[in-house]
Amino acid sequence: METIQHIIIDNTLKRIGEAQFADYLCHAYCYDGYCTFERNGQAFRFESGDCLIIARRGDLVMNLKESEDFHVDVIYVTQKFIEMSTPQSNYGMRGQLFLFQNPIMKLKPEQQEICSLNFEAVKRRLKQTEHRFRHDALMNAVECMIIDFFDFHAQLYPADRITSQQHQLMEEFMAMLERGDFRQNRDIGYYADKLCVTSKYLSEVCKKVSGLPAAFWITRYTSLDISRLLRDRNLTFTDISDMFGFSSLSHFSRYVQTNLGAKPSDFRE
Repeated sequence: METIQHIIIDNTLKRIGEAQFADYLCHAYCYDGYCTFERNGQAFRFESGDCLIIARRGDLVMNLKESEDFHVDVIYVTQKFIEMSTPQSNYGMRGQLFLFQNPIMKLKPEQQEICSLNFEAVKRRLKQTEHRFRHDALMNAVECMIIDFFDFHAQLYPADRITSQQHQLMEEFMAMLERGDFRQNRDIGYYADKLCVTSKYLSEVCKKVSGLPAAFWITRYTSLDISRLLRDRNLTFTDISDMFGFSSLSHFSRYVQTNLGAKPSDFRE
């Protein structure tokens, strides 16, 4: 495994959930074979010619299995370096939200070639340790890779242009969810008030940017976090219920059954 301050190159996805990658975004291109995994309660198959981008919470990837002939290039890039390298476009937020639902893009042959060349360019720049402008060269290579990711995704999921105001609102809303506000606040009104908009407008923007309303993202973040905690046998159900501010254990159990489709005890069998 080869490292620099903001970039890590790897040839397996088995380390995606490790703590050392908590601040990294994962980009992978599959040349041969396949791997299967679960994320967000869904099963995925990542195979030859596919591009994979895990932009949030790599620790949510579970039950990952690689075939014996699995050949993959993986590029981990820190959020900070991504922000420095991202082109002046507001497409990234919409792409990230869609990729949260489905992190795999099935590329056409010409897109596969472009993706492979971009990965090789980043790896080549990483090895140029004597290059006096190595940092800038790496930023350029990563930016080119991101631009092509935007293009791949836009071709797969065409949509209306998102305004900068909507982009900013989505960023702020997602930042609140990322920091865990959902543990004590699952009413859309809370987020709308903090963002100085109406609940209806926040939901409309979420729907336009991601195809899903604000309530979906609040419930999704909550459900994923509860699911992860339920697998921790060091925590009691009461502990978890209290973390999320449920009025009673029975209320917590009903929430789990409604949104995760199982009883809390099912996660520990």
